[in-house]
Amino acid sequence: MLAGVARVSLVAVIAGLFSHGGLPVEDAAAEAIERNYYPRTRSVQPATTGVDRNAERGAATLSSPSSWFRSSRQRPEVSDALSSRTQIYASNRSVAPMLNVRSAPALEAAIKFYENIARRGGWGRVSASKSLRQGGKGRAVVAVRRRLAIEGYLPRNAADGLEYDKVLAQAVAGFQQNHGLPVTGRVDRRTAAAMSVPARARLETMQANLIRLPEYTKDLGRRYVLVNIPAAKLEAVEGNRVVSSHAVIVGKPERPSPIVTSEISEINFNPYWHSPKSIVIKDIVPKVRKSKSILRKMQIKIFDGYRGPEVNPRSIDWRAPAEEIADRYHFRQEPGGENAMASVKINFRNQFSVYMHDTPTKTLFQENQRYFSSGCVRVEDVHQLTSWVLGNQDGWNLRQIKSVARSEDRIDVALKGKVAVHWVYLTAWAGPDGMVRFRDDIYDLDGTGFITGQPIGSTEGSAG
Repeated sequence: MLAGVARVSLVAVIAGLFSHGGLPVEDAAAEAIERNYYPRTRSVQPATTGVDRNAERGAATLSSPSSWFRSSRQRPEVSDALSSRTQIYASNRSVAPMLNVRSAPALEAAIKFYENIARRGGWGRVSASKSLRQGGKGRAVVAVRRRLAIEGYLPRNAADGLEYDKVLAQAVAGFQQNHGLPVTGRVDRRTAAAMSVPARARLETMQANLIRLPEYTKDLGRRYVLVNIPAAKLEAVEGNRVVSSHAVIVGKPERPSPIVTSEISEINFNPYWHSPKSIVIKDIVPKVRKSKSILRKMQIKIFDGYRGPEVNPRSIDWRAPAEEIADRYHFRQEPGGENAMASVKINFRNQFSVYMHDTPTKTLFQENQRYFSSGCVRVEDVHQLTSWVLGNQDGWNLRQIKSVARSEDRIDVALKGKVAVHWVYLTAWAGPDGMVRFRDDIYDLDGTGFITGQPIGSTEGSAG
């Protein structure tokens, strides 16, 4: 049944595209899809390269499907871990970024592959069941096996087994990692729901993202910071390889993060937080009306205009409309533990007044869906990112950065080197292993023709 789904190997095509761009390729990946969908008698041995083939656990780029069956060192880790947490890669690791110059042709190849699947009826629905964990048995297990085999997570000869064994658990873990789900190796309700999304719906998602790629991949730069908002993930990219990937917190649906391209201009250590009017109106004034002590607790000072004198909060008529208060007074939070940006702010020019920054509420990085900010991007392990951005400029290394952060001294550092910033909206992208990564359309933008700018809401300053 599965033979002949694709006359051309998806992995082979995408691997070739990435190899020309200097990115990691495993010939074994091509063999996997050939074996799953296109019976051959010739075996293909992986080529010997200098690329480290250990699994990039937690990274956007998974090991190829074939490696899940060949070596336990290369399988996705099953540990209830989040699908995306901060990873720092050694210089000998070659990890492909989510977005690069080969992204469009790779996604085009994937679209053809999924068109073949859709024409042949796609796949059936999967329902959560107690048997869908390692050691379980039954017809529900067969349904999961067949579902994963169609998309390439299992070899064709493993599609009909009754037992939920270790191989199936690893395949489920790979599926979860590619869909931004907690990597458990068990089919819970969220995993079952993701597996049940029809092939044609996945195809529509890929087509919606394909139109964005020409704009997103234009002038990426040699060194760039990539933020994929639906994935809530940031990558520091240099020389077409990911140096580090970071979990981030992005804008909530009612206060979305915009899609922007710019260059980092400066780093502010222990910055003041100048509250935008929208935050004053929606958040600060309502809290002060309940308790004026909140200003002291949050270390917020109020000024009569941006450059005006400081005023006593007791002199303000808090019963006045919040809009009038926000128009007249400027709210500034002092450096320290309560500061909304914590120890560092990464500035880049843009019309939306957004930026990247540290946060005092680091527990939110433990959430799998991190859409909590008011538009800005909060970065996990931001000092690691800042150290890379500065590149030892004027002696600014990780140790010095952490020392300044602890001191709470206000220091601004203008960037001398060029580091581009790309905030993008990708709910589907293809990796060099031939597998497509999918994320939820958190702002409901797929199918609308949206590419760049502010999805909804005000373009007046955000903070988050």
